[in-house]
Amino acid sequence: MHACRKLTALGACRKRCEKCGHEVTVYCSCRNRHCPKCQGAARAAWLQAREREVLDVEYFHVVFTLPHELAPLALQNRRVVYGMLFCAVSETLLTITRDPKHLGAEIGYLALLHTWGQNLLAHPHLHCVIPGGGISTDSERWVSCRSGFFLPVRVLSRMFRGKFLALLQRAFEQGELECIYSPCPTWAIL
Repeated sequence: MHACRKLTALGACRKRCEKCGHEVTVYCSCRNRHCPKCQGAARAAWLQAREREVLDVEYFHVVFTLPHELAPLALQNRRVVYGMLFCAVSETLLTITRDPKHLGAEIGYLALLHTWGQNLLAHPHLHCVIPGGGISTDSERWVSCRSGFFLPVRVLSRMFRGKFLALLQRAFEQGELECIYSPCPTWAIL
């Protein structure tokens, strides 16, 4: 049974209203970030604070995924492969958005690495949150992308693929990759 804010399992204190003198017992929380009783208010406050920090523009969610054939290599060479993934994504986004044909601006973005899929098998990919525009190359104005459209997916995927493969080739040639054969076709971690 979960003891959060129940009885005195986690401690309690008495609070009293300074105006009327009414007293109540307030039970301590577990402060676990997954506990809905404890963190609901903290989560809401955190989200509200973050909303004040974001730009008043449209945001886009873009995901860059490595092919499943590279998952075993990524598991054996986490630091190298995940570093290449971040580098290829960054170079792709910055190169294409600087091109006046696509946006002609310097962008910022947030990238989160996920190493597993919902089925708990290796599935390295980056989730990127990108504002719908950036600062012009002369740093004088904001350049917005088209409403509801960030960049062409084919252009992004082709450039990402080329940049990642070039980084992979270089890492292989420099002996930075360790390749160990494993007969397990799904490469699930036990």
